[in-house]
Amino acid sequence: MPRFDRLTPETAVGASRELLGELVERHGTVGDMVSTMAHSPAVLGGYLQLSRAMRRAKIDRRTSELISIAVQAQQGCGMCLASHVEAARSLDVPEEKIRLAHDGTSSDAALAAIIRLGLQVYREPASITDDQVDELRAFGYSDRAIADVVGVVSLNVITGAFNLVAGLTPG
Repeated sequence: MPRFDRLTPETAVGASRELLGELVERHGTVGDMVSTMAHSPAVLGGYLQLSRAMRRAKIDRRTSELISIAVQAQQGCGMCLASHVEAARSLDVPEEKIRLAHDGTSSDAALAAIIRLGLQVYREPASITDDQVDELRAFGYSDRAIADVVGVVSLNVITGAFNLVAGLTPG
């Protein structure tokens, strides 16, 4: 059960009112997470900025969704996990790849390595080694794509943690 009320451009105040108003004007509606994030203009603004910035990531969308599935399976946000599974399916990612990502791996060595990096960034970034980064480069990942994994994980942390604190669930 949600712990916070959803806000609208009419019920939000200050910067949140402006942010929600712009979003509703552009998209017609906003989801539960965004309308609830509006309780904190700092959190909502930060989420929106990071989300926009990650659209310029060099890591491809299918890989990003698989990393997100792996991270959300660990973090425990059912709402985010369902959203990323749905997004992966919309990109025609095979069910087996989705299942393996949920388990933190892949049958493709390069994809398994980048998913493993995402999970390490989430759990224990200090454990990442030079050899691991060299392996990712050998698989063809650029330094920018490797760095983008940090952004993908960060976006998942903010959305998943917020949804869990706010009591938002799939529905």
